Amino acid sequence: MAVGYGITKGGLLSAKARGEFTNLVLYVFLPCSIFTAFQRGLTPETMRLGMIALIVACGLQVLVFILNKFLYFWIPPGKRIILKYTTITNNANFMGFTVLAGIYGEIGILYGSIFIIPMRILMWTSGLSLYTDLETKKRIFILVTHPCMIAVVIGIGAVYAPFELPVFLMDAIRWVGDLTRVLPMIIVGSILSGVKLKEVPDIHCFYYSFFRLIVIPAVMFVALDLLNVDPIVTGVTVLMAAMPAAVVTAALAEKYGQDAAFGSKVIFVSTVLSMVTLPLTAAALTWLL
Repeated sequence: MAVGYGITKGGLLSAKARGEFTNLVLYVFLPCSIFTAFQRGLTPETMRLGMIALIVACGLQVLVFILNKFLYFWIPPGKRIILKYTTITNNANFMGFTVLAGIYGEIGILYGSIFIIPMRILMWTSGLSLYTDLETKKRIFILVTHPCMIAVVIGIGAVYAPFELPVFLMDAIRWVGDLTRVLPMIIVGSILSGVKLKEVPDIHCFYYSFFRLIVIPAVMFVALDLLNVDPIVTGVTVLMAAMPAAVVTAALAEKYGQDAAFGSKVIFVSTVLSMVTLPLTAAALTWLL
């Protein structure tokens, strides 16, 4: 993130280039990483644990739906829309997979790609409806054609296909996917460079961050620990739930005429705070599991 911040401030990375790199991550690098994870780690046991991760993800979305009903009723409507969206979805798409790759390797990416399915469904359906009245068919089309969703389907299908891809092709896909470990963090750092520090202090951002970074993952951990869920599944799902606000928040707000400036503040504050909370969460998981 420091590299991304520095090269943007130094004029080496423009906002236009950052947008293009973001597209590369979402539409090329991350799908390759997801596809590779399925080829290396899909067994009956990992499929069973993957289904548990999916159930946990659905439970999380029920939790955030309830929280959205009560947490933000006192906040002005313009800001409330942003906070509700960032509660439905977080930065698991970017930072999440980078962290999982560093801690759990490809098995973490596999479980993470399954865990994030319900979040993706809601971010492009009920989440998007917070910003715009886009017709249902259009939202569903955006969802089912998302490259990461397609990568999950193709990845599972390729495991059961009667043939194997050539080794050189699998190596190429893996190398492209490995860029997911680096580039997303550079993009996040670049985004943070555009926020004016004097405009950052906002009690609403810290209020949101407390629930997103601490309360939600803590509730998840307690529930999963009581249910005696597999330690790796618990670790993956709790870390994914502990990610800061999604980087797409401000972009969607700007596109649909909402408070993009506040969206940028939420991203900045929650991301900076996550630089403290995420290592502590990971350390706690290592100690407790």
